[in-house]
Amino acid sequence: MAGLKEWQKSGHPARLWRPLPENRVQCELCPRECKISGGRSGTCRMRRNENGSLVTLNYGKSVPMTQECIETEAVYHYAPGEQILSLGNIGCMLRCDFCQNWTTSQARYVQDSHVMYYSPEDVVNYALKHNIKVLSWTYNDPIVWHEFVMDTARLARQHGLKNLYKSAFYIGEKGIDELLEVMDIFSISLKSMQDSFYRKHTAGRLQPILDGIKQVYAARQGGNGPHLEVSNLCVTGRNDNLTESRKVSDWMLNNLDAEIPLHYVRFHPDFRYTQVERTSVPFLEQARLQAMADGMRYVYLGNAYNTTSTNSYCPDCQALWVQRNGLIARSFLQNGCCPQCGKASPIQLPWKDSAPESVNHQIPASFVSTTHMFRGPIQACHVEQQQESALFYQFISASGQPVGEIGTNGCIRFMLSKSDDRAEGIRLYHPAENKLQVFEVYDRAHFPVTGAEQTHLASEDVPLNFLPIPGR
Repeated sequence: MAGLKEWQKSGHPARLWRPLPENRVQCELCPRECKISGGRSGTCRMRRNENGSLVTLNYGKSVPMTQECIETEAVYHYAPGEQILSLGNIGCMLRCDFCQNWTTSQARYVQDSHVMYYSPEDVVNYALKHNIKVLSWTYNDPIVWHEFVMDTARLARQHGLKNLYKSAFYIGEKGIDELLEVMDIFSISLKSMQDSFYRKHTAGRLQPILDGIKQVYAARQGGNGPHLEVSNLCVTGRNDNLTESRKVSDWMLNNLDAEIPLHYVRFHPDFRYTQVERTSVPFLEQARLQAMADGMRYVYLGNAYNTTSTNSYCPDCQALWVQRNGLIARSFLQNGCCPQCGKASPIQLPWKDSAPESVNHQIPASFVSTTHMFRGPIQACHVEQQQESALFYQFISASGQPVGEIGTNGCIRFMLSKSDDRAEGIRLYHPAENKLQVFEVYDRAHFPVTGAEQTHLASEDVPLNFLPIPGR
């Protein structure tokens, strides 16, 4: 164990593997199906052969649980505006050179200081305590901690919670079969329709991902299967053109159907691909219009603000169904139907709508305030408390004037997103002894590990990159 980080020293029995001669094992979780010798790890570096048995190194090892909203996961047609508990782990089945969560997705960079330790009971009890109804398996990618996902998702279902799976979906057929037993929502990121893109930039292959999406879609037949949405990350200079975006919508029309929501997602430069700009929003708008002209019914923009292309509209009469400002959603549906023409909406509303109570929050006089101003295109942040207690927040203008009502949150870590163009910052009120840290969120699926006090020195488009010297 010498030379290993703390998180690497303990393993948990893995699923989906078989023994091979000479004390080797074959992992069957992802399409690589690594054959692993004793004492060695697979390509993901998270699954290790210990004495002829496969163990996973990240069971219950996670970045901090974070309360967000369901729109952060490119899910627009299931419980708009619903609060979720986002759970990211360490490691990944892919090695994207543009990864926005590389500090936790690439095992070699994971620091012990980034790792939290949870049990399935910890996660479920936390969600129940904070009245969060959806567990979201997300960030770097949930495939690589399959065992913890399965155990926790099963327990969550026993307590009436829903499970959301946000993934690039580099997973084998057997793994998907298991997920279909416990997942209610799939949000799958299809990065490109070019196999060469996957091989060159992600160290993966395209076909297994397409096969996996079709496997989830097939489970929907009969009306009892999981909810499904697909997103396409449009990476600057690689697949951000109308020819490539059309390949995605054409594939969905030919293999899924026109009703499955499609999200064209804006990219921000990161990891080893920082010499370009963010994806052009006008291009994303063109891609959306093209897909809809070709027959797709519901097409959205992701990581784009100040556009109506994040709203949901009736495809028949164009009435507004759901309005989204930043990551805040407001539904105008009436009993699940269009308020204008009465068309039944495909947007699922698993819980009865209830008008939020208007609360006049009184901030205790003993509380101190912490202020953070947003920079340029950065529209959201994570707030992390030193200890779990209720704090208050209010958005402010550039001059420090209040914008909107005072809100409150008691989670250890939670996300705040601008929903008003006047908002230029956030003011937090908390006990002086409860220290806070603010993390700037570059895009909706970005999990920051570097505090705002450091990233404010970086570009507004490219986070600070603490990469080691090549070769070391």
